[in-house]
Amino acid sequence: MALPTPTLLHHTKSSPIPSLQFRHSPLFSLTSLPKKTLILNPNNPRLLPKKKTMTLHSANVQSAVTEAVKLIQSSPPTWKSAIFSNILIFVLGSPILVSGLSVSGIEAAFLLGTLTWRAFGPSGFLLVAIYFVIGTAATKVKMAQKEAQGVAEKRKGRRGPGSVIGSSTAGCICAFLSIFLVGGDAYSRLWQLGFVSSFCTKLSDTVSSEIGKAYGKTTYLVTTFKVVPRGTEGAVSVEGTVAGLLASILLAFVGCVIGEINAAEAVICVLASQIANLGESIIGAALQDKEGFRWLNNDAVNIINISMGSILAVLMQQVVQNWWM
Repeated sequence: MALPTPTLLHHTKSSPIPSLQFRHSPLFSLTSLPKKTLILNPNNPRLLPKKKTMTLHSANVQSAVTEAVKLIQSSPPTWKSAIFSNILIFVLGSPILVSGLSVSGIEAAFLLGTLTWRAFGPSGFLLVAIYFVIGTAATKVKMAQKEAQGVAEKRKGRRGPGSVIGSSTAGCICAFLSIFLVGGDAYSRLWQLGFVSSFCTKLSDTVSSEIGKAYGKTTYLVTTFKVVPRGTEGAVSVEGTVAGLLASILLAFVGCVIGEINAAEAVICVLASQIANLGESIIGAALQDKEGFRWLNNDAVNIINISMGSILAVLMQQVVQNWWM
């Protein structure tokens, strides 16, 4: 049986792939691409010359500084200006604040400063700042000697929040009364007087105590005039009393110069502060650390002291005003 002859498959040789002509193709012609125009944005500093960029930055800084100054000088002060001013001052003055206050004490002082600025503006804040600087300096006097005698303030004289609150309660109340116009314009001057008198009272108390502990030769208990050791509650010394009086006069003078009070009110502040400090010494000698009065610590006594100074100044001013009228 004859086998069929196999059919031979003939593969035709394919023609070579035609070469692509990029050069003349309209798809790849550079001339066919759309032309874009580069536009410089004058507000984009990356596209500006270096000299113009520096000028732009300088203008922005100058504008920011101008706005900040306007905010600080807001009259009457606002909460926004009070907060901003305190942040700026506390950052710049942090080395001084750290030397006189603990961290929590700084937080309390920031609240006091903000409230003071909002109520009485930069002049009221300056008065409190001067009070703080003088009080801190007096506390640091002969610190090693005070520590050796066991009469120094804790934490190397760095005050905590209790001390800040105790020293400023009356001033804060006067600030709130002023902010919310309690009593109207007729009473606004009284709240300002009470504010200044409270800090004159506290500064006099701090300086008399610290200088008395450092330099007092003889210390007497105010209720009996018995000689007692330095640092005894209710004790006074000639050196401390004179120093406290001078400190009160100095702060009242500053308050008069910056326009917080007038000359007659400055005299009232000094008198009220000395009467209040005498009352504080009597309370310390008669009640502090006694049975039934354990709650009457230094911070509580400070609140009573500055409240007396503030209230006495307001009452004395009213008496003088009615007498002259």
